[in-house]
Amino acid sequence: MALAPTENVVLGSFAFVIFWILAVFPAVPFLPIGRTAGSLLGAMLMIIFKVITPKEAFAAIDLSVLGLLFGTMVVSFYLERAGMFKYLEIVLSWRSRGAKDLLCRICFISALSSALFTNDTCCVILTEFVLKIARQNGVSPHPFLLALASSANVGSSATPIGNPQNLVIALQSGISFGKFLLGILPSMLVGVFVNTLILLCMYWRVLSVKKDEESAFAEDDDTSPHCFSPMCMSSINVNDSKCGNSKRRRSLSENDLCNLSGGEFESTQNSVASKDQAAEMIVARGDIELGVSPKLAEGKKDNTQKWDWKRVSWKTCTYLVILGMLIALLMGLNMSWTALAAALVLVVLDFKDAGPCLDKVSYSLLIFFCGMFITVEGFNKTGIPSTLWTLMEPHARINRVGGISILAIIILVLSNVASNVPTVLLLGARVAASAGAISESEEKKAWLILAWVSTVAGNLSLLGSAANLIVCEQARRSKPSGYTLSFWTHLKFGLPSTIVITAIGLALIRG
Repeated sequence: MALAPTENVVLGSFAFVIFWILAVFPAVPFLPIGRTAGSLLGAMLMIIFKVITPKEAFAAIDLSVLGLLFGTMVVSFYLERAGMFKYLEIVLSWRSRGAKDLLCRICFISALSSALFTNDTCCVILTEFVLKIARQNGVSPHPFLLALASSANVGSSATPIGNPQNLVIALQSGISFGKFLLGILPSMLVGVFVNTLILLCMYWRVLSVKKDEESAFAEDDDTSPHCFSPMCMSSINVNDSKCGNSKRRRSLSENDLCNLSGGEFESTQNSVASKDQAAEMIVARGDIELGVSPKLAEGKKDNTQKWDWKRVSWKTCTYLVILGMLIALLMGLNMSWTALAAALVLVVLDFKDAGPCLDKVSYSLLIFFCGMFITVEGFNKTGIPSTLWTLMEPHARINRVGGISILAIIILVLSNVASNVPTVLLLGARVAASAGAISESEEKKAWLILAWVSTVAGNLSLLGSAANLIVCEQARRSKPSGYTLSFWTHLKFGLPSTIVITAIGLALIRG
């Protein structure tokens, strides 16, 4: 593709720079409108400057990516309600030996789950939990967030369903799931290991800070012991309007626990069973104070047990739906429609108003992606990315080390400037044709190199991948106090990590 007219090149580049600045620095003094509004401004400028037509702008929006993001956000909400985070906490905290051990576990769990559920899904589900883990251990969440996003990107490279660009590559190249997995799996495993080592080396002092349990719990009420104890959960059930018939009954909670005598309270701290007994003592005391007969109280207990069975059944169905979604993805079904179907099935099974669930969806993130797709498409139409490849193609042959190095640099740069999916769409056919002229095995290797480099390139900067943006936005919006992952602090880790991991992985990829 030749360069567009000079006017379009200048105006299109200007619009893209505006988008890039606002995406990197959402609160710049001269225009503090944020990332989402900045992406829409970049898209609108592309249309106003006539770099792209309105029809082309709508066509540039990748509905499959938006559908996947929306579906996974809904699924993550129901996973949270089904207690998945509790089991993740058990895996991450079981015999934990401190913050360094937790960081290693986050890296490998993130990599494995991203290969099966896509990196975006992994980050949507795990970001809040990782923040909670950091607060519980009294350390900065920065290394944990970097571990989550970077490992999710590296792990997603192993399968065609790990990320959108891999799906495009698998469809265009015709490489089967098994061959794709075998071709990149060694690079992925070594890459996750090296990424973990880099994180440990860079943040060793931060992770060595001793935990101050009292201050950690004081800063975050959600991580205090009573929030996860069966006693508190039982009190919440008692407070429900269906279980109590007066304001006094609904007020039974932590105050009742504190009013228990010392012997009663100490005897109930040794086991889960004794904690349940403490909850029953609170319920019984409230019943006695309200004049409720023992038989009536026993009937309410039976109703609670029946409700628990319903809860267990619902959780079982939720996990089966998630397992079915995973199987469908492994079978190669459309990722977006599979995620949307799973989300809809969970909404129906819940048999309640879906409003609270839909309120959890980050619509600002979806709008940001819409603007980004339009802006990037306009930038591609200027011809600058295509011209760059035309100039470098003769030097990017993959039958020699120098050519592979130049090709990797081109992919790294374009993936961070124009995003990885457009880079794959722009370079895929050309890189494959250039390698196919050498041999069939070299063509397959070229596709795998494109998949590996474009995916790992997401770790270089905050804008390198959707997973980074998801972690950044989820952390910023987290309650009670958000955490901002800045562009420069991410680049400090991302630049050396990306270069090292990319080089090691390229040496392990075979056609």
